[in-house]
Amino acid sequence: MKIALAQLNPTVGDIKNNCEKIIMYIKEAKKANMDLIVFPELSIIGYPPKDLLYNPDFLESSYSALNELILPETNDIGVIVGTATKDKEKDYMLHNSALLLYNGKIIGQADKTLLPNYDVFDEQRYFEPAKSRTCFDFKGMRLAVNICEDIWNDKDFWERPRYDIDVLEEQYKLNPDIFINISASPYNLGKQELRTKMVKQISKKYKLPLIYVNQVGGNDELIFDGNSFAINSNGDRVVNLRSFSEDIAFVDTENLDELKPLQEIKEDISWVHDALILGLRDYFRKTGFKKAVVGLSGGIDSAVTCALAVKALGRENVLGVSMPSRYSSEGSKDDARDLAQNLGIQYRVIPIEDVFKSYISIFNKDGNVLGDLAEENLQARIRGNYLMFISNREGYMVLTTGNKSEIAVGYCTLYGDMSGGLAVISDVPKTMVYKLAKYINRDKIIIPLSTIEKAPSAELRPNQKDTDSLPPYEILDDILKSYIEDDKSISEIVSDGYEEDLVRDVIRKVNNAEYKRKQAAPGLKVTTKAFGVGRRMPIAQRFRP
Repeated sequence: MKIALAQLNPTVGDIKNNCEKIIMYIKEAKKANMDLIVFPELSIIGYPPKDLLYNPDFLESSYSALNELILPETNDIGVIVGTATKDKEKDYMLHNSALLLYNGKIIGQADKTLLPNYDVFDEQRYFEPAKSRTCFDFKGMRLAVNICEDIWNDKDFWERPRYDIDVLEEQYKLNPDIFINISASPYNLGKQELRTKMVKQISKKYKLPLIYVNQVGGNDELIFDGNSFAINSNGDRVVNLRSFSEDIAFVDTENLDELKPLQEIKEDISWVHDALILGLRDYFRKTGFKKAVVGLSGGIDSAVTCALAVKALGRENVLGVSMPSRYSSEGSKDDARDLAQNLGIQYRVIPIEDVFKSYISIFNKDGNVLGDLAEENLQARIRGNYLMFISNREGYMVLTTGNKSEIAVGYCTLYGDMSGGLAVISDVPKTMVYKLAKYINRDKIIIPLSTIEKAPSAELRPNQKDTDSLPPYEILDDILKSYIEDDKSISEIVSDGYEEDLVRDVIRKVNNAEYKRKQAAPGLKVTTKAFGVGRRMPIAQRFRP
């Protein structure tokens, strides 16, 4: 059978345009004489649709689009497409379904069995699991179609499977010729290597080929990397679609075993770079914004954020604003200017000194600075107000520049540097920010070398350094990863070689900063555990490890 793998970037709720994109690929597959074309999970409505699924008009629109737009295009070609469907017995319940369409009719339906309810996933809130496993008989082949999580429960791959049901094991007993998985699998660094390793083992185990079609694109915090592929019955990955881009590929099941295996995938910092650019670009495109403004401090975080914005949106759509205070070093002011020149963006210098003095004269009776935390935060809030004024008047979206390390321990200011519409690097630890900076500079100097080489500082008081308040970032990031991403206990982290008092202090800071993170702009997820929807901690709680 000749099968097309169509890797789409749908927009949640933009049903008409999603369907037009689906139809475009159907026509392309027809021209290539394909028997079947496969689209990602929930590709008609976009993933994740969240509480839009509770809106009856939303569901009716998806049904109408399926019947009126897609089905008429399925003459002489099979189409596997993902959408939400009503339960046949209880129409107030929904399934996450893969539909097989052919010659204007729905000739098969496979519902998702395993509904993830961890990390960023909340599918048990919306869907009912499949009542049984099934296969489609189509053009002389038996297709075992499953959906995303359904393949993530192989008891021979995972030490602790999450679910009692092994979907592939049950489908294998139905004597399929091929597994086909449609997915909307969010990206994090290391994800593609993991899923490829897992799926290769599945194909070897069952001695069956497997086709995997994944969504691509950014939807709110989540970034989908695409990277759809075909694995032959020997467990070799023989076809791979592009990373972080829409794509289509054609395979013939008769010669999959004859194709040369592709090289093993090795993810590096370039994957994080490309993921952030896609997430940023799609966030703007799908919300209707076109222009971004970034506060340029001369530090590495704002430099990396601005460079990513230029790559995602174009230099003509990015504005850099330097807002120096009495504590801003000449080197930092020069670095901000040089970065803007290197990127070729619009650049403004708006000092905050006069406004800062006005505040001081109101709150300090003698008009002298005290140098306390309130005055440090005041400077950040003045800058935040400047940027939000520009946003309101000129139509720019403010990009916040805080990294994961700072946000984790509360080294950020509410209504100050946290003000904005998107937190681009909020899931990027500080040590990874430096790796991104070096990658951005791989061909030529874009981020000034002095920005990369100087000691990090908020420059909110004389001679301030981040290490005045925090351990070195190499140490801090290791502790944060252990606590936040790996869920290690204090004793486990201490056993890794860190001082107990330091570990407890870092964890205390993380717990105490939860109220700040609840008020932060949405951030792009690139690690296994991001703040936001993936980590749901109470603010008012008294547990202290």
